[in-house]
Amino acid sequence: MFTGIVTDIGRILLADARGDMRFRIATRYDTAGLALGASVACSGVCLTVVDRGQTDTQGWFEVDVSAETQAASTANTWEVGTRLNLERALRVGDELGGHIVSGHVDGVAQVTGVAQEGDSTRVTFAAPADLARFIAPKGSVALDGTSLTVNAVAGTQFGINFIPHTKANTTWDAVAEGDRVNLEVDTMARYVARLREAEG
Repeated sequence: MFTGIVTDIGRILLADARGDMRFRIATRYDTAGLALGASVACSGVCLTVVDRGQTDTQGWFEVDVSAETQAASTANTWEVGTRLNLERALRVGDELGGHIVSGHVDGVAQVTGVAQEGDSTRVTFAAPADLARFIAPKGSVALDGTSLTVNAVAGTQFGINFIPHTKANTTWDAVAEGDRVNLEVDTMARYVARLREAEG
């Protein structure tokens, strides 16, 4: 489990097709404390550490990404140089600063608009129709692994305001119209919708 609070920005150093895709990701994490088999959310995708190491200048870890995961997320576009929002899995006693995030991407949303609003950046997204019903004003979503609050919803479109801190500490500093991003809807919203369906 994760919280959607990004703690590092990784960069892909190596992309190797070997049945599944294997990616080597540069990180500031202390890789000596990153166990094989540990989970890391990479731009919202929960992946398992299969190797790790340290050079003179940086740490790195490797993950395998299956064809199914690539098809359900933006991982099919990752390449050398791609930046990724990273978050290590929750441990007992950790602060829950965002919301509960599973790292199981529900689908891909697309950026349809970017505009400055004071110091913040207002970004509008189009969600897949089957996921839009789980997105509500003032509710939570995880986009590329970042826990965010929804400001407004209109049909399949929804808007998010990114404050300077979020942009400075994630990959959202480079957001542009047309970008595709990993979307995980709030688990609570999904349960509420399921209960309403059962009652109906």
